[in-house]
Amino acid sequence: MRSDAQPDTAATRVRWWSTTPAPRLARAILLAALSCYLGITAINILSVGPSTPALVTGLVTLAAVFVLQLLHCRPGAARAPLWSRVATLTAQGLLTFLPLASFGIMWGAMAGFLGGSLLLLLPPRVGWPLYGLTGLSLLVPGLLQKMSVVDLLYMCQTTLLTGLVTYGLTRLSTLVEEVYAARPEIARLAANSERLRLARDLHDLLGYSLSVIVLKSELLQRLVRAQHELADQEVEEVLTISRQALADVRRVAQGYRDMSLASEISLARSVLDAADVETDVVLDPAVEEIDARSRTVLATVLREGVTNLLRHSKATRCGVTAVIDQGTARLTLLNDGTVADYRDPAPDSGNGLSNLRQRLSEVGGRLITERDSEATTDHEGWFRLVAEVPVATEARPAAGGGKPALMPNQALSGGC
Repeated sequence: MRSDAQPDTAATRVRWWSTTPAPRLARAILLAALSCYLGITAINILSVGPSTPALVTGLVTLAAVFVLQLLHCRPGAARAPLWSRVATLTAQGLLTFLPLASFGIMWGAMAGFLGGSLLLLLPPRVGWPLYGLTGLSLLVPGLLQKMSVVDLLYMCQTTLLTGLVTYGLTRLSTLVEEVYAARPEIARLAANSERLRLARDLHDLLGYSLSVIVLKSELLQRLVRAQHELADQEVEEVLTISRQALADVRRVAQGYRDMSLASEISLARSVLDAADVETDVVLDPAVEEIDARSRTVLATVLREGVTNLLRHSKATRCGVTAVIDQGTARLTLLNDGTVADYRDPAPDSGNGLSNLRQRLSEVGGRLITERDSEATTDHEGWFRLVAEVPVATEARPAAGGGKPALMPNQALSGGC
């Protein structure tokens, strides 16, 4: 049996109706499917032509079954106490099989709901056999009505299919919720993985060189007074090894020292696409022709901006623009889903906004941030990050003035 008490994590504390786009779509599809099955059963009841009391009783019972099904499909339903799950399943079972006496096979779709609930709330070794028995149980009313073998098989098959659809859509929507909630953790793990890679490369490349430098320095300390010529030779070797160690450090950090803005934009787009964020990119090829140091600083700003977007916002759309305008290279990152009360917990450490401003100031640039945290019917607040660096040569301006197509000029006024 599965444990009734499972850890309550951020990924599992989700509501039936999410506020984020992808989980909301998954829940909407599930609700639409359940509503369609409910509508089919209601039409079947009406087609029988029951009396008014029987019709009212059937529709009320149908509504009760639907409410119980929504309760069983909600996120976290399988972690409810065992007695609660048994009680609601028992109630749904009674509301499923008792109306069969009045409505016969026209009530059959509700047995599919019960089968899906059994799979959702019970352990697999218990849920799957009961799910199969639920489908076979409809053979009884079918035989009483002297249905043909083909009709009996069709009825059982559609009942089992309804259960599978209910179970599959519910599990899929829950997985979408969990994956969407795990985006900040995925970004953090990616950053940690890169730090570990850098630490491993530095250890492998510099461990031997630094050990030799220590040994040579200890030997030099003993020889400097007694044997000047040999001491000079040891100093030359220490200098040679030190230069090699410095070259190794530069080689390890090459990806950070000389970064391609076009490559970083391509990588950012793939990451944002994977995170279900609609991305609009405007890239002036002339930006790649600026000096390597300025280009690397802009690429670093883009990388940090995308990381913050994934970790500290609920963005669904993002615009990235890199252009050259009147001797200035400008990178603009615009996204919706701003969290109004967010503040950088470490502004003076890592690659926070303060550190980015310092990097830009070293190349004569500047960093501009604009926030529109007031939600409207079109968006939940916008945030714009602009990095500017001067370029030595004149370059053509990009078409469209460097504005991303999704920029809400009415929300964020003022140029950079």
